[in-house]
Amino acid sequence: MTTQQRIEERLTAEVIASFANTPDPRLKELLESLTRHLHAFIREVRLTEQEWTRAIEFLTAVGHITDDKRQEFILLSDVLGASMQTIAVNNEAYGDATEATVFGPFFVEESPLVGNGGDIAAGASGTRCLVEGSVRDTDGNPVPGARIEVWEADEDGFYDVQYADGRVAGRGHLFSDADGGFSFWGTTPTPYPIPHDGPVGELLAAAKRSPMRAAHLHFMVSANGFRTLVTHIFVEGDPQLEVGDAVFGVKESLVKRFAEQPGDEPWTRTRFDVVLAPQR
Repeated sequence: MTTQQRIEERLTAEVIASFANTPDPRLKELLESLTRHLHAFIREVRLTEQEWTRAIEFLTAVGHITDDKRQEFILLSDVLGASMQTIAVNNEAYGDATEATVFGPFFVEESPLVGNGGDIAAGASGTRCLVEGSVRDTDGNPVPGARIEVWEADEDGFYDVQYADGRVAGRGHLFSDADGGFSFWGTTPTPYPIPHDGPVGELLAAAKRSPMRAAHLHFMVSANGFRTLVTHIFVEGDPQLEVGDAVFGVKESLVKRFAEQPGDEPWTRTRFDVVLAPQR
């Protein structure tokens, strides 16, 4: 071992030792492991002081652009795959339970109650879509009274919170009926770019990566005794599925057919049967 290697390893050991008296064992584990991995990264790539300064400036910019309607840190986590990796770790496969995917930065608490058969679009632009499905457990039993939160972008690729007029559209919640069934009207999802006018967009541009997300509809399904499911459904045949999803959220089991329906006005219909894993 060279003198330089000893200096670098001694510093890592000193920092880890500084957390020895952390009373919370989980926090202690996280801080020690973070230190080991961060120091190993710095040493592996031989990070320059200028690069570290630029990284701090980048994170500062991420913080400055974040507000109550835009969460740039979630976007950063998403495009680095950290969100999906955390989801994979925390949503262990269980039977035929529906797979989870990214939460995204556009969920809003206290969405309107639309009720079964209701309309979440509330004037959002796009082709009307009827979504039908059920909520069941992994034994096939219906789960009545499950809370189903849904939210989506409009045809122009924007969520309601991205508009300055305070509109509430493209989101709502309902509850599964006695047989576990549910249905609601929304709009047929279309591909759209994640917000890329900030530091995360600059990062994607520097890496020659697309900011486009595959067309999708968000769900969060919760019920007593079950693991809360955060997921999407994606549109079969969407060309973006072949190109790639900016946040790595696509899973084959979540790709659904949005069938075009006959009539004077165009509309589509899809089905999504949710299977909840038990709370552990």
